[in-house]
Amino acid sequence: MSQPINCEPLKQLIRAVPDFPKPGILFYDITTLLKDKTGFAQLIDAFAQYYIDKHVDLVLGIEARGFIFGPALAYRLNAGFVPVRKPGKLPAETVKIKYDLEYGSDSLEMHKDAIQPGQRVIIVDDLLATGGTMDATIKLVKQLGGEIVGLTVAIELDFLKGRAKFPEYDVFSLLHYDE
Repeated sequence: MSQPINCEPLKQLIRAVPDFPKPGILFYDITTLLKDKTGFAQLIDAFAQYYIDKHVDLVLGIEARGFIFGPALAYRLNAGFVPVRKPGKLPAETVKIKYDLEYGSDSLEMHKDAIQPGQRVIIVDDLLATGGTMDATIKLVKQLGGEIVGLTVAIELDFLKGRAKFPEYDVFSLLHYDE
């Protein structure tokens, strides 16, 4: 395997927006990284380098920003791409899971035929915070019989300890924030 890519310089391409979406929250905006052609390429290259020898069949992207990274990574890994969507967005028969948020609940869906039993999948999103959305997606994958190779995010908010929910999985994060 080639040398690991140093992703720390990518932090300079991420805009920190205070008090968004509500007072007291510091939002890490990846749109500034995405518009940088070199930065975006380095991010996808780092993901691909990590998974290239792990025999991935499918890359699952969680709505919405997982849709940005997922197809590019799937292409690089010669894998298929599966969208994990909010309810009512997929046209064929779906499996659905409801999960709790800090204030209320939400749901995610996948096509019922998106994963065949035994297929090796990675789940991709932009951010790992408390892990609720990732946990819900894991449950959908298990329901369809997929084998989870890893959980992949561009940014991990270490202080929220979302990784602790997934001790049985390989969690790969490129950038870490402590506060």
